[in-house]
Amino acid sequence: MIIIEKIEGNIVTCPTEPRITDPLQLEWFETGKRVLRRYTLGGQEIALRFMREAPMLQQGDIVWMDDKRAIVVSILPAQAIVLRPATMTDMAVICYEIGNKHLPLFLDGNEVLVPYEEPLFRWLEAKGYAPAKELRTLTNMLRSNVIPHEHGGSGSLFSKIMQLAGK
Repeated sequence: MIIIEKIEGNIVTCPTEPRITDPLQLEWFETGKRVLRRYTLGGQEIALRFMREAPMLQQGDIVWMDDKRAIVVSILPAQAIVLRPATMTDMAVICYEIGNKHLPLFLDGNEVLVPYEEPLFRWLEAKGYAPAKELRTLTNMLRSNVIPHEHGGSGSLFSKIMQLAGK
């Protein structure tokens, strides 16, 4: 078993030739895990063990490499809601509403992608945003610096931000 504690680079900026590429297939929701045990397509058992914050693995990240082989992240396609906002106002409203539901957002060029959920899809249709259901590779997740909030008696998001700012 290979224990992986850091990212070596990405195939976009760090060539792997003449090494053999051994894909480590991950679901989009596994890319942010600090600890994970999997097998590569070539049969190599690996354990991800990021001691600090999880680095949010991206498509093509090289997590291990020697003279003969490179283990490279391959994010599996998943059903997604794809939106192509016509205006910046539409973009703002869509991102706000999806974020308010605590769902992850992904950007791909001028498209907003969200893991598929039937109720959200129907809501977006009803609001006239013309969502599409497509099989897509979900990468480039927007990261929030705000701790997710709960709706209820624990205070508003604004009050939590103010509390954090006061520390």
